[in-house]
Amino acid sequence: MLTKEMKGKIISEYKTNEKDTGSPEVQIAILTGRINELTEHLKTHPKDHSSRRGLLKMVGTRSSLLKYIRNKDINRYRNIISRLGLRK
Repeated sequence: MLTKEMKGKIISEYKTNEKDTGSPEVQIAILTGRINELTEHLKTHPKDHSSRRGLLKMVGTRSSLLKYIRNKDINRYRNIISRLGLRK
């Protein structure tokens, strides 16, 4: 689970303007952090099926947000993909 400090750090790093907390870039970055933590949890608890379902829902939501950005502005999409290290 992301702590308040970690979430604030992610928001400050990916925000597009001073009062931004909910732009797609910020949402994708927060989801990526949660996905990474949950992936580590599932490595030690492989039979935790309810957490696995939550992980799959988060991955789907992130995919939808990435698709939205890709359709709106391809440069923003490429920027967020490279900054987060997605699409290896």
